[in-house]
Amino acid sequence: MRENNIGGGLKAVVVVPLAAMVLVEGCIIVLTIMASSGMARGMSPFVFVVYTNALGSILLFPYSYFYDRRDQDHHYNRSEDQPIFFSLHFLLRVFLLGLLGCRVTIAQNLAFVGLSYSSPIVACGMANQIPALSFILAIFLRKTKFDWKKGSSQARLIGTLISLTGAISLTLYKGPSIKNHTALGSTTTARLLLTFSSTHENWLLGCLLFASASFVLCIWNIVQVGTLKMCPKVMKIISFYTLFGTIQSAVLALFMERDLDAWRLGLNFELLIIILTAIFSSVIRSSVQIWCTRMRGPYFVPIFKPFGIPYASTFGCLLFADTFHYGSMMGAFICGVGYYTVLWGQIKEEELQKLESGKISSTDEKVPLLQDQHSQV
Repeated sequence: MRENNIGGGLKAVVVVPLAAMVLVEGCIIVLTIMASSGMARGMSPFVFVVYTNALGSILLFPYSYFYDRRDQDHHYNRSEDQPIFFSLHFLLRVFLLGLLGCRVTIAQNLAFVGLSYSSPIVACGMANQIPALSFILAIFLRKTKFDWKKGSSQARLIGTLISLTGAISLTLYKGPSIKNHTALGSTTTARLLLTFSSTHENWLLGCLLFASASFVLCIWNIVQVGTLKMCPKVMKIISFYTLFGTIQSAVLALFMERDLDAWRLGLNFELLIIILTAIFSSVIRSSVQIWCTRMRGPYFVPIFKPFGIPYASTFGCLLFADTFHYGSMMGAFICGVGYYTVLWGQIKEEELQKLESGKISSTDEKVPLLQDQHSQV
């Protein structure tokens, strides 16, 4: 009986995080398609970022309070953490995190403007550039050493080249669209509600904006590693930088979107997208990713990032055959292969460092607890 309980517990530890991450990545793609559809209808990406993060901030502050109260992780001292939130150094860090923004300001505005000019499959492909760009940035900043003789370094270099090849292919070769007859007849209503690509499409500009967002997120990852060392209360950090990012995004949106009609909300599809994105991005996704990281280790969550590519490809083939292109799908899959190659090399390099010195010395080797690899949403 006891052995059955132990076996069931082990299965739960393996299966539940796995199912949770697969579901999370699927929700990201669905919300990305919904956001793309809203922008095709005329929703401003700048206004969308402001409203989603404003609602996210409202949800995060009370949620982070209750989250910390029930958190059983005692690696920080509760009596000493209050002054941290009011120190100038901490506030400057969360201000910078909000500005660079995994979910706010620069990165998110670049991503959603890029989405308005391209499609969700581009978002999936370009999001998988982050490990390769992080590797390049770490070499330039001398935060990692490249050894030609090590298989892990070779894998990271090869993966980076594959990722860049996929990005170039995604940018320059859109390819023919999938024939209309591949779409199911029952999906006519769905195609009326949703769209897979922009009506004012500029594929090259969209890809460049997504690539810029991914690069900004690489810098963001470096900043937030240091912030976590100051304060390990992850939800508190997320709530603070979301608040700062909301204010920064609002200032940017006032300059970029001066049409008052764009700021008006009604009981419509756009409002639904804003509410769902805010709830999912601020509370659900963060909680699931933090829990999975603590359950299965720092590399468990990043492994699922390329899952968005088959999700987007499936939705594109079944629902949006007239706007979905073979070339973009091929480029995205190449990016996914590069992503896993770089990640494999990074894991192997960390294992070697643990064997040699018993600890990890490079900042870029640490997979941040807050990271979301730029998510599309």
